[in-house]
Amino acid sequence: MAICIRTTDYSETSQVVHFFTRRGGAVNLIAKGAKRPKSSTGGAIDLLAEGELVFSTKTSGSLGILMEFSETISRAGLRRDTARLNGALYMIELVGEMLPPSDPHPDAFDLLHNALARLGQGDAPAQAVLAYFQWRLLRHVGLLGGLDHCTGCGMPIAEMPANSNVYFSSTLGGILCEGCDEASAEKFLLKPQARAGLAALATAEAGQKTPLPEPQASQANKLLAYHFAQQLGKTLRMTRHIIKAEK
Repeated sequence: MAICIRTTDYSETSQVVHFFTRRGGAVNLIAKGAKRPKSSTGGAIDLLAEGELVFSTKTSGSLGILMEFSETISRAGLRRDTARLNGALYMIELVGEMLPPSDPHPDAFDLLHNALARLGQGDAPAQAVLAYFQWRLLRHVGLLGGLDHCTGCGMPIAEMPANSNVYFSSTLGGILCEGCDEASAEKFLLKPQARAGLAALATAEAGQKTPLPEPQASQANKLLAYHFAQQLGKTLRMTRHIIKAEK
């Protein structure tokens, strides 16, 4: 199985298509004649399309050749809701940036597949789905960091006074309490809703069903997107579309 995570026009009739596959990780392919209606793909391949993929590989650094793509999931429903579509586009952009080509990550593929499926359900809380996705992708790549205690003194976040300033440092990979925040010039202030959101995400990861209200999910998303940007050395293009403006 493969999910289309990026496309680029190559010519009037062809595309360069980037797929995230379950067995082979990310692959970059040229789809010759893909934009012709009678092509082996049935026309241009759309972002988020999922299906069975047949391709041939080239030498390292060269584009492979897409031979056939049979779409099984179009996710057209996501395109009827801008917020959900933006969340989905952020997810695939994140996967494309975080995971190297030709490196299998079946768990990450399943995570993306399930998150996109959930996002496409009308009753799904979009911000919560996105927060769970970011949290679990960070866990998968080993960059989640310590979010339950201060990396400086070890104080559990649950014991930090509610009215104290608590920070997250991407450089140090964890939380900093008010007494240790001078340990890093790079830090992100955690608002109470963000702290509550992180606690809910940790509880859910431990296997306990817990709600993640939108205010908490939104603040958690802001923090997690910040962490990804710091690790990548850049802010992703879709980030501004998934971060909710402060009221």
